[in-house]
Amino acid sequence: MPPLDDFLPYLEKIWSSKTLTNGGPFQAQPEQSLCEYLGVEHISLFSNGTLALITALQALKITGGVITTPFSFVATTHALHWNGIRPVLVDIDPVSMNLDPRKIEAAITPQTTALLPVHVYGNPCEVEEIERIADIYCLRVLYDAAHAFGVRKHGRSVLHFGDMSVLSFHGTKIFNTFEGGAIVCQDAKTKRRIDHLKNFGFVDEVTVIGPGINGKMNEVQAAFGLLQLQHMDHVTTTRAQIAERYRSAFQNVRGLVLHEVPSHRTANNSYFPVRITRDFGITRDALYDELRAKNIWARRYFYPLISEFSPVRHGCLNRPPESQNRVQRIRADTP
Repeated sequence: MPPLDDFLPYLEKIWSSKTLTNGGPFQAQPEQSLCEYLGVEHISLFSNGTLALITALQALKITGGVITTPFSFVATTHALHWNGIRPVLVDIDPVSMNLDPRKIEAAITPQTTALLPVHVYGNPCEVEEIERIADIYCLRVLYDAAHAFGVRKHGRSVLHFGDMSVLSFHGTKIFNTFEGGAIVCQDAKTKRRIDHLKNFGFVDEVTVIGPGINGKMNEVQAAFGLLQLQHMDHVTTTRAQIAERYRSAFQNVRGLVLHEVPSHRTANNSYFPVRITRDFGITRDALYDELRAKNIWARRYFYPLISEFSPVRHGCLNRPPESQNRVQRIRADTP
């Protein structure tokens, strides 16, 4: 967190303006600043990332079935459920831990309308292959980019890929607004629709275009985000130094497998995932308990898998039966 004294002038301005929410003077400023920092053109702020994900699905008018990953936070599939969409869980690549593009096509049926991949730990998905599949089957692509603030691939922001990307500004994230989130979209018309949807569907005082939601970010959150951005260079540099220290210390420890960082990726070092193999000598859970006993708050990420939670296992999220026959898919003519 930035120094409290630096935040007090922002709070004084809020007290002076007496505007706490509903498009106050601070709310527009971080949108513009974040566009500049992230290298994107259109961003809409939300009070949290889950509401942003729910609204993004609404804005894209997604229905039917959506292919996504079981290796994510539960909000990924919960957002689908709140929109009446059936999540279709497809396995991950064991190295990147992202949705495995090689397994996506086998899960596509005529009911499939979109893909919802997650940039796990901020490691970019295979966006080019996902885009190729989406083009063949005319699918929407919405990225859960909760971990991917500031991440680039081949020098380009990962937020440029897909129809939309959703960011989380939760307190655990590298950039946070206490709670918060955002949708990154590709054009001004879509942003206007998102802005209407997050404010109950209001266009003006007397015009409502649809059943929107209350997803607006308030002035305190927005002001805190502005202040946070001023410290981001320091934050990212410090995290990179910590990650390098971990990598140096752990690289020769038997039984520890460090997450690969491809050379073409600009990491934000939000997380430092480590896999435990049998050669380590104790189990992952035993190590977890040992670290907690020493006040080191490591976490089993993501555990359990989404597919193991009761709402999914018992069919509450409308998961199709495992025995359901695959429907013949019509492939587009491609070279």
